[in-house]
Amino acid sequence: MDNKISDNISQNFELPLPDGASMDQQLDQILPKIRPWGEDLYEKEYYLDTRWLEIRDDEQFHESVLHIFREENEYLISIDGNITLGVWEILNKSNTIIIKKTVGDSVITSELYDLAFLNKDFFILRKHGNQIRKGGKKYFVLAREGSVRGLEWRDVMELLYNQYRNNSTWIVALIALIVAVLLLFGYSFMTR
Repeated sequence: MDNKISDNISQNFELPLPDGASMDQQLDQILPKIRPWGEDLYEKEYYLDTRWLEIRDDEQFHESVLHIFREENEYLISIDGNITLGVWEILNKSNTIIIKKTVGDSVITSELYDLAFLNKDFFILRKHGNQIRKGGKKYFVLAREGSVRGLEWRDVMELLYNQYRNNSTWIVALIALIVAVLLLFGYSFMTR
């Protein structure tokens, strides 16, 4: 009997992963919840010289794409070991980054991203503009290679959502403690 009651209570405090058919849809629900625990682009120690693995929800995406942001604004992209160079730049007084891919001295592409979330394990950028209307992806998702190697995108979303679960655990514990104290206090008045 006690097990059933404690199971019911613990199920009420579980924080299930938000539903979403695509990674963008899940991120739209996850990011507002975890944003308070994120860093900003000025805290370069969180992303410099880290091997960031690109995560996509595309069934046709099978390449291993690493992104490395280095000192002196050097940007390296490794696609299955083949490297493309580029540069990155943070816009002043913002959490906005420009990523340029280059060949020699020529810029191939230049893209503008706003920071969506950053910590030691995740570097998530939101491409500026309405990408969904154009058939593109809203988010550019990078995760520390050592944390996500071999995982599918849904498993990576589960790890990301754990940022919320882990930081919300103390809130649940505090609420449970308050309820227990109130019940004990109420019981003590009833037995008088």
